[in-house]
Amino acid sequence: MKKFKLTLLLLSLGFFTYAQNSGIKSSVENVEGKVDSVLNLMTLEEKVGQMVQYNGSWDLTGPASGSDNKQKEERLKKGLVGSMLNVLSVEAVEKAQRLNMENSRLKIPLMFGYDVIHGYKTIFPVPLGETASWDLEAMEESARIAALESVAEGVNWTFSPMIDVSRDARWGRIMEGSGEDPYLTSKVAVAKVNGYQGEDLSDPKTIAATAKHFAGYGLAEGGKDYNAVNIGTNELHNVVLPPFEAAANAGVATFMNSFNTIDNIPATGSETLQREILKGAWNWNGFVVSDWGSITEMIPHGFARDKVHAAEIAVKAGSDMDMEGGAYEAGLEKLVKEGKVDEKLIDDAVRRILRVKFKMGLFEDPYRYTNSNLKDEVPYDEHRATARDIAKKSIVLLKNENDLLPISNSVAKIAVIGPLADDKDTPIGNWRAQGEKNSAVSVLEGLKNAVDASNEITYAKGVTLGQGERSFLFPLDINETDRSGIPEAVEKARNAELVVMVLGEDAFQSGEGRSQANIGLAGLQMELLKEVHQVNQNIVLVLINGRPLEITWAAENIPAIVEAWQLGTESGNAIADVLLGKYNPSGKLPVSFPRAVGQEPLYYNRKNTGRPYSPEHVTYSHYTDIENGPLYPFGYGLSYTTFEYAEPELSASEISGDGSARLSVAVTNTGEVKGKEIVQFYLRDLVASAARPVKELKGFEMLELEPGETKTAEFIIDSETLQFYTADGKWEAEEGEFELMVGPDSEDLQQVKLNYSK
Repeated sequence: MKKFKLTLLLLSLGFFTYAQNSGIKSSVENVEGKVDSVLNLMTLEEKVGQMVQYNGSWDLTGPASGSDNKQKEERLKKGLVGSMLNVLSVEAVEKAQRLNMENSRLKIPLMFGYDVIHGYKTIFPVPLGETASWDLEAMEESARIAALESVAEGVNWTFSPMIDVSRDARWGRIMEGSGEDPYLTSKVAVAKVNGYQGEDLSDPKTIAATAKHFAGYGLAEGGKDYNAVNIGTNELHNVVLPPFEAAANAGVATFMNSFNTIDNIPATGSETLQREILKGAWNWNGFVVSDWGSITEMIPHGFARDKVHAAEIAVKAGSDMDMEGGAYEAGLEKLVKEGKVDEKLIDDAVRRILRVKFKMGLFEDPYRYTNSNLKDEVPYDEHRATARDIAKKSIVLLKNENDLLPISNSVAKIAVIGPLADDKDTPIGNWRAQGEKNSAVSVLEGLKNAVDASNEITYAKGVTLGQGERSFLFPLDINETDRSGIPEAVEKARNAELVVMVLGEDAFQSGEGRSQANIGLAGLQMELLKEVHQVNQNIVLVLINGRPLEITWAAENIPAIVEAWQLGTESGNAIADVLLGKYNPSGKLPVSFPRAVGQEPLYYNRKNTGRPYSPEHVTYSHYTDIENGPLYPFGYGLSYTTFEYAEPELSASEISGDGSARLSVAVTNTGEVKGKEIVQFYLRDLVASAARPVKELKGFEMLELEPGETKTAEFIIDSETLQFYTADGKWEAEEGEFELMVGPDSEDLQQVKLNYSK
C-alpha cells in the first residue's frame, strides 16, 4: 500500500520520464512516459470515466439536488468523469476538482470547458465580424484576452475556434465562423489557437482550444442547422479540411466533431474523418470530444440502434470523449467485456485525454486554475480599449455616395433612428459567454459620447424589432404589427440634416439553431426605412447583424451603408469613431452579400460550369430575374480615402520544380487621409485533373499608407501555392498555366499568367 501511494505521489509531481511527441506546445517534460504510467494503473471503469463529460447542471458550491445530479456527484468522487462544462466560477471549479481529487482512487484531475467564442466578460465582435478586420494579430490578441478572463473564473478549455467554412447566409452559425474562404479561415484558425494556447499550454493564463466542428457542418443542406451535408471527396479536401489541418499543425489541444452526416455517415461516427485523416494522415495526437449529445444523436440519424450501439460506432470511429450523451458510460465497459470493442481503442482515447491534461500542467497542480486572486489582476479597462480597437477594424464601409461619411462637423442636427439604435444587448451577439446582458455601448450612446456640444442629436426607435421574452433558448417573436412609433421617427428625420438609421438583427436571430429562410431586414424595419427615406434622403444606414443580409433596396437607394456586425462591448463607441472620421474604415467582407436569398449558397470561389456566360443566348448558367453576382463580393470594403493599383509585375513567367516567382503590385493612397488597404492575391488553375474554382484566395497583405504614399505588396508563388487535392487523391501542383490576380476584392482584379512545370 505504501508503494502504491508513493507511485501516485510521483505521478502527481511529474517525476516519470519518457520522450514526448505531442504537437501541443507545453513546457511539461516527458509527457508520454507519465501518460503510460497512469494508464497502466487504471481499471477499465476508470478509463471509460475519463471519456465522459458532464454538464455542470447543479450548484457545485452546495449539495447536489435531484437524483441525476447526485449520481453525477458520486461518479465525480469515484474519478469516473474526465471533464465538465459550464462550471463557471473559481469556487465551483475548486469544489468539483476537490470532489474528484480528495475522493477518487487515482486522483486524475478534471478539465473544465465552456463556449468562449468571442470573449468571456469583455465581448469582442462576433467571429464573422472580427474576420472582416483581416487582422490576424488582432484576432490572436482577442483570443489571448478571452483566455485570461476565462482562467480567472476557473475555465481552462474553450470550445473555440469554430472553423467551419460556410457559404450560406441562411445558416445561423455563420456568425460563429470566418466566412466562405478556406485560406482566410485557415489563417484565422492558427491565430485563434495561438491566442488561446500561447507558447505554453501549462501557463495558467492560457486555455486549451478546440477546433470545431469536424467536419462539413457549415455546408448543411438549405443552410439549415444540423442538416445533412452532401459533398464529394474533392470538396471535402480542398474546401472543408484545410482550416482543420492548419489548426492541427498549430497544436490545437482538442477537436470537436459535428452533428451532420457527410455522404450519409454521421461525422461523429466517421472513421475516415477521425482515424484515417485526423489521427492518421495528419498525425495529430490531441483528443476528440463529441458535440453535445452527438453520439446518441446517431440513433435518430438511423445509424445506431441504441446508446450502446452508438458508443460502439463512435469509439471505433475515433471519438474520444462523450459530451453529455450518456453513451460511453452506458455502453463501453459492456462492449469491451463482450469483445465487441478492443480495449486498445479505449487506451488510445484515454492516452490522448491524459496527454492534454499533462500538457496543461493539471497533474502538477490540479488547482492551478482556481486562483481567486487572478480576477483582481485582470486589466478589464485595457481589455475594453482593445475591444474598441478591434471593433473599429471590423467595420466595413459598403457604400458612401457624395462623401456623406465621415459626418461633417458642419452637420448640426442628427436624427438617430431604429430599433437597434439604443439597443445595449444586441451588439453583444449570440454565444456571449459571461458578457453581461445590456452591457454594450449603444450607437446612440457612442455618438453622444463623441460629438461636441454644437451637435444636436435626437432619437426615435421607430419600431421594435421583437416582442416578448428573448433569450438563447427561444427564437425572437418578430414585431409585424406595431407601427405606432413610425410617425415620431419620420418627423425627427424630417427636421434633421442627417439621419443615422440603425437596423439589422437581434442578437438571437443568428447563432446555433437560428437558421432562417429569409435574411432581409425582419419585421417592420424596411417599412420604417422607406418612410424615413421619403422625407430625408441623407441617410447613413448602420447594420448590426451576425450574418450577411439581403439589402438590395437599401444598396440602390441609401447613399451610405456601414456594415457594423455585432461588435461586442464597445460597439457604439467604435461605430461612432468610424462615422465621425476618427477612424478610417479598413474592413473587408469575409463573405458575399446576396442580391436575393434565392442565390444562397453564394460564394466567390465557385466552379465555372460548362456554360458560364452567353449574353446572346438564354441557355447558360444564370438567373433570368436577377444578376448572377453578389450585391457585395467577398473581400469588398471601401475607405475614406482612395487607392490606386499599378499593373502587377511577375518576376518570372515560368517556374518549375522547387522554383518560385514573385508577384508584386504597387499601391498608392490617392486620397487626402491616411488609410489601410488589404491587398488580395487570387489564383486560378486553368486546366487541371479536376475542375478548379474561377479564383481562390492565396494571400493578402495589409498596407497602411499616408496620402500620396506608395507601397508594394509582394506574394511568393511556388509549387505549394499551386497545389490542390487532385483527382488522383494527392496534394500536388499540376503542370500548366495559371492566372494570378491581385486587387482590392475578389471581383476588382488585375491578372498576369504563369506557367508551371515539374
